[in-house]
Amino acid sequence: MTQPTYQTITAREQGGFIHVTLQRPDVRNAMNGHMVDELGAVLRSAEARREVRGLVLRGAGGNFSAGADLKDLSRAQASAPPGQDPVSEWNAAFGRLCAAYAGSELPIVVALEGAVMGGGFGLACVADVVLAASSAVFRLPETSLGLLPAQIAPFMLARLGYSETKRLSVSGGKIDAQEALTIRLVHSVHEDSAALDAAVSSTLDKIRACAPEATRATKALLMRAYTEQSAGIGALVDHAAGLFARAFRGPEAQEGITAFLQKKKPSWAEPTD
Repeated sequence: MTQPTYQTITAREQGGFIHVTLQRPDVRNAMNGHMVDELGAVLRSAEARREVRGLVLRGAGGNFSAGADLKDLSRAQASAPPGQDPVSEWNAAFGRLCAAYAGSELPIVVALEGAVMGGGFGLACVADVVLAASSAVFRLPETSLGLLPAQIAPFMLARLGYSETKRLSVSGGKIDAQEALTIRLVHSVHEDSAALDAAVSSTLDKIRACAPEATRATKALLMRAYTEQSAGIGALVDHAAGLFARAFRGPEAQEGITAFLQKKKPSWAEPTD
């Protein structure tokens, strides 16, 4: 089956799996509104076809994703007509995307290299199998920018637990692939891209060995068991989006984002006596 043409991702089908590549390498695959929409569209298309066995996500150009495209968000905020809040809308859309991937009955595999930041970190948390090259570097830069990890917080809690999520969130966490393995953010680490490719192939072979309908039903059961013992993720999306948008418009985020773009330190990162 011919895959649709996308602007910010590519999708190819091989051996029953849809291989999705984030294709904005010039900005380390930072996510704008188009990419969020297209990642949602490719998942819905795959889920509608019973012959599809799962999805593989990776990034082009040696990086997975640097998270939100802050320049794009800033432009959207500056040009928004009265009464519209594009930052909140984008953030909520990304939260719904994460929930869709987390709740999918299809197996989701991610292969990580280079930058895995913010929203990219969140996509890693919602996947079923997370494979990393030794080059992968994980960061939660939101609080260092005056922002919140608004939509990814519940998925971090589910993957890492309360203690590690707090540690990484309040410290602007930066960890390498081996530490990510230690805290079970990733399931295995591989020396280079070739070894990572081999690990992806081996993982897909293992998924193919499992009955497809039983796999879908098992994932649905696990998600129901998880959501019934927790408060549920869906209700947090709009609340978190409001918090993110309020922070984005606030003085800390304005200073933090400006400093980030100018490759400087914000005032709160300077040493104090």
